Amino acid sequence: MEITDEMRRHSAAHLTARAVLNLFEGVQIDIGPATSEGFYYDFDIPVKITTEDFPKIEAEVARLIALDEPFVQRTVTREEAKSLLAGQKYKLERLADIPEGEAISTYTVGDYAEMCRGPHVEHSRQIGVVKLTSVAGSYYRGKETNPMLQRIYGIIARDDAEMKAILERIEDAKRRDHRKLGVELDLFHLDPEDPGQIFWHPRGWSIYVTLQDYMRRKLVADGYQEVNTPALMPRSLWEKSGHWAHYKANMFITESEKRIFAVKPMNCPGALEIFKSRMRSYKDLPLRLAEFGHCARNEPSGTLHGIMRVRGFVQDDAHIICTEEQIEEEVAKFCRLLKDVYKDLGFDKNVKVKLSTMPEDHVGDEATWRKAEDALAKALVANGMEYGIQEGEGAFYGPKLEFKIYDALEREWQCGTIQLDYQLPSAERLNAEYIGPDGQKHHPVMLHRAVLGSLERFIGILIEHYAGAFPLWLAPEQVRILPITDKQIPYCEKIASKLAAKGFRVEIDRNADKLGAKIRNAQLWKVPYMFVVGGRDEAAGVVSVRSRKDGDLGAMTPADALARLEKEVAEL
Repeated sequence: MEITDEMRRHSAAHLTARAVLNLFEGVQIDIGPATSEGFYYDFDIPVKITTEDFPKIEAEVARLIALDEPFVQRTVTREEAKSLLAGQKYKLERLADIPEGEAISTYTVGDYAEMCRGPHVEHSRQIGVVKLTSVAGSYYRGKETNPMLQRIYGIIARDDAEMKAILERIEDAKRRDHRKLGVELDLFHLDPEDPGQIFWHPRGWSIYVTLQDYMRRKLVADGYQEVNTPALMPRSLWEKSGHWAHYKANMFITESEKRIFAVKPMNCPGALEIFKSRMRSYKDLPLRLAEFGHCARNEPSGTLHGIMRVRGFVQDDAHIICTEEQIEEEVAKFCRLLKDVYKDLGFDKNVKVKLSTMPEDHVGDEATWRKAEDALAKALVANGMEYGIQEGEGAFYGPKLEFKIYDALEREWQCGTIQLDYQLPSAERLNAEYIGPDGQKHHPVMLHRAVLGSLERFIGILIEHYAGAFPLWLAPEQVRILPITDKQIPYCEKIASKLAAKGFRVEIDRNADKLGAKIRNAQLWKVPYMFVVGGRDEAAGVVSVRSRKDGDLGAMTPADALARLEKEVAEL
């Protein structure tokens, strides 16, 4: 059997639970899954666990690993499971959730038994080395009305050398943390009184607008038309679309004149309302409607994370309304756009694709779902793109493709997506129609697609990918002019004016600091270019150019310096 990293992480979580049970009295355990980067386990412990407890827990985990005991899977009866989990109230509650007649899988390692589907490693030594990284509060089952548990996080490595490298990457990730850099670089702030909402400062908003404008240019070139739909839409529309039944818990709901409205959590019904505003012909298709629509989702406060998981956000959303025959080419066209954008933004390594199939909670019949899944798969094959399958991970209305990118730390981020929807335009839902070549009315299909996803989340990814040192075209401050004395300020203002007229974001450092301090400050603010201006520079009609990336570039005329900047921006 091939031992995967996920199996090793999951097995490490079991041994961590076993170690905590061995070391502390009165422990109640809940769940401990593998994550993309490690694992965690949730505990109800009478004492507060701190990082000072980690060495002794790690030592006990290491001892258990060294025993090299097998992980043994057994399928048991409900009564046998109750006996194995005796005294563990959270485990027994989860056991009660398993439907009667469904198989109950357990794994035992040594004297520790766990209700679990697995899979796990064969022997504990296959786990490797375990390091605990943090502890945080977590509500049981994610509900604020339930008890607060202690969630212990950990990572694994095959040996001490690999663990050292992993820990170095973790420290690098801390330095790159968008929440930390967002404050240091004065990009945004988050107010605890208004959770999940972002206050963009001028520098951060500059990044936001620049990225949005870049996407607009790409969309126009690719045949999209931009639209805008209301933030508030009536309950009746959400009921027709199916969102009210499947997504109501995540909506912000309000009432006016005895009517119920919801702040839109997604843009798709609005796009179809625009399509339906007049009768369309097959000659109008495909119709590509793009919208930077502001959405709101009532995310639990415990799930919020900086600007990457918020309640208010904007998507680079678009909806392609087309015929069945146009699906393959439209998906292919989207894939080309996505690859182009990701390359421009610095994610030019391999992009992975996953096809997410029909979930248990879905609308529409199975035959339509299979047809939709096959159409997406054929589009990928036609474009020579390999893909994996994510069983049951589709949206409730249709299957989707998910595109994953990798940042500077090789972390995976799912951003782009395209979803094929036969349901929303159907007669049973929003009843969108067009006149076909036969003169009869037909229902189109709808492709929901985004390249970046949430702009807020993608900017968070960009901050961490570049560690705040953005490429020239995206940097909030592209040039800082550093006069050596106040006498050079009028000359600096003339240069700044010329740069600004060409669309560059430029500041003059008017502080009384010495030149060395001004250079250090510009470096701390991660400004791509510095133009140093002294008396001799002014007399010669030049500036001394310093690049954040390449260092001292020597004296240039303002025109030559501007040409360099324009060339770099044009190349992205």
